[in-house]
Amino acid sequence: MSKVLPLVPVAVFAIALGATPIHAQDAASVVRLEARPATVTVTAGESVAFNVVALDAGGDVVDVGIRIAPPRQAASYRDGVLQGLTPGEYQIVATLAGGQGSPVSLTIPLMVRWPAVTGIELGTPPGRLYVGTTLRHWGTAVLANGSTRADAEFTWASSDPDVARVDLFGNVTAMSAGRVTITASFQGVRGQVGYNVEPLPATSLEIQGGLDEVRTGDVQTFTAVVRDAGGRVIDDVPISWTHSYTPPPDIVAPSAPGQLNGGKFVADVPGVHTVVASAGPVSDRKSFRAVPRDAVQRLEIMGLGAQSRSRTTDFWVFEGLDGRDYALTGSKVADGHAFVWDVTDPSNMFKTDSIQVDARSVNDVKVAPNARYGTMTREGASTRRNGVVILDLADPAHPKIAATYDEGLTGGVHNAFPTDDYLFALSGGDKYVIIDVRDLYNPKYVSEYNHPDSRVHDVWVHDGIAYSAEWGTGVVVVDVGNGRWGGTIENPVFVTNYPVPSGRTHAVFPYKSQSTDKFYVFVGDEIMSRRGLANEGSHAPGGDYAQRFDPETGTGGSLLTTQGYIQIIDFTDPENPQMVARYEVTEYGTHNIWVEDDKLYQAYYEGGMRVVDVSGELMGNLYTQGREIAAYKSANPQGYVANSTMVWSAMPHKGYVFFSDTNSGLWAVKLQPKARPVM
Repeated sequence: MSKVLPLVPVAVFAIALGATPIHAQDAASVVRLEARPATVTVTAGESVAFNVVALDAGGDVVDVGIRIAPPRQAASYRDGVLQGLTPGEYQIVATLAGGQGSPVSLTIPLMVRWPAVTGIELGTPPGRLYVGTTLRHWGTAVLANGSTRADAEFTWASSDPDVARVDLFGNVTAMSAGRVTITASFQGVRGQVGYNVEPLPATSLEIQGGLDEVRTGDVQTFTAVVRDAGGRVIDDVPISWTHSYTPPPDIVAPSAPGQLNGGKFVADVPGVHTVVASAGPVSDRKSFRAVPRDAVQRLEIMGLGAQSRSRTTDFWVFEGLDGRDYALTGSKVADGHAFVWDVTDPSNMFKTDSIQVDARSVNDVKVAPNARYGTMTREGASTRRNGVVILDLADPAHPKIAATYDEGLTGGVHNAFPTDDYLFALSGGDKYVIIDVRDLYNPKYVSEYNHPDSRVHDVWVHDGIAYSAEWGTGVVVVDVGNGRWGGTIENPVFVTNYPVPSGRTHAVFPYKSQSTDKFYVFVGDEIMSRRGLANEGSHAPGGDYAQRFDPETGTGGSLLTTQGYIQIIDFTDPENPQMVARYEVTEYGTHNIWVEDDKLYQAYYEGGMRVVDVSGELMGNLYTQGREIAAYKSANPQGYVANSTMVWSAMPHKGYVFFSDTNSGLWAVKLQPKARPVM
């Protein structure tokens, strides 16, 4: 069983201090804030005592509320304790709550250190080191808390360079027969591997497999067959693969025309591609042509369920028990409303009802597969008891509240996932609670799963396995009834977790490919700024995109700037997941995901709604391979923010594609068939 533990989780939101009510007169007496200690140093994964107090002109402590906000990725803070998360140098910002005029604030230096390195593990791909061959090595720095350090840079050395040499990057080339030890060191800790180098028995190499012509984005699989003088296959010789490219006439070759990983190759652009396999002095080459994928289809706009007085969040479209088609939409800035739409005719979508609950936001709405019930998640309830609202959909045009469930659901409920009999509801971003909803009017607690030291944002259940998006932890996989790992709905059992490079795992979508035997998990980032990029934007991260433009002050209405992409992990073997591909549209950030019939329907925030061909084996960046089928950047001059694209979710239904735009409402479009060439 694979078990990969992350270094640290992503921070929770800052906590406001001060148990007593904040009075304006108390806040007015504050002249400065003081941090105790004045600077903070903490090891990632560990905690230290930390506080900020408010002082008056005489130096006495004033009992008022203070908002203490470490950077979200750096640390979390609660009740006088600060936990280090991601190593680096940061600043904590403390601000007086309830003051008038310019707020009293303080910036505190924060240093989050790496835990000590306790060991170095060396790895190599399959193969034996023969004279003349090269074998790639990599190191893994293991930390005191059992996690690993991704940024470790190793110093490589060979005990005998006459036998084998090693470069700065761990590539070991055998020079002559003999014994040799390869060592990698970091921060005084060493790892090593020994070899008995022998003469290379190979006399020939042949590349087998692959087609002479493929489309861009199609993965070619090649095999290098090495033989000795007697014609016997030698299967432990390490192979070096390289690639060259010849562009079509009058075309300047792009910088990255394709990607090569071992014997697998995918072409990003049309032209003649050549792969070369070598093992010491023997080699072979194979060329093939890549032609344009020609995946584009025209989109026809069918209709818009316009929303201009509130922001539209998540939605779910379904066939109701009465045979008509409906959509539920959530909202922000709408006093806890969700809306019901009849979308049977997408060109004439209309509201049939609304449901109001005690909430600041209804971020997530979903409907069970059997359409018997729906869910609304609550955040910002006046009673601070948010929970999840269960809707009886016996009359889908006019749902009624069957129950509100909040047992074990402390804090806001940002997301939920309904199956026919059970509901998975997130609790305060910390865990998910499993609820028995076979009796809608009497839901019952069943069990829960809380991954250690992790924050959860999304969960999706497929074939009795729960896949959750847990920020810095990555994807967490739990057996909740599949049974292969002994899990049941009453006793969830951890299977594995897979951290992703960005550390911003926001959404997941498990999917069985219709054209291959692969099982993929599509993983989405959410990074709510473009800080550090050339086009990071003119406003602070988070911005005021949710505010309408005020012509008197000139504020509000600005565009949100995001970044991030979809990472595609091959989970065909759940105990050995492999990152294989991505879908990255630069300059924009992703949100919710849907995959169906080998098409990815991606909400890409300012990048609009995008449809991508994900048929066949996947490798490389799908965006650069001509796999995009369609894209639409929605905007409405009468929208909540006028003429501003901000797509939240997308979902296909009965030949149409529905998607929600937080600034304009619920859209419906239709992919048109590809035009046949005239013969």
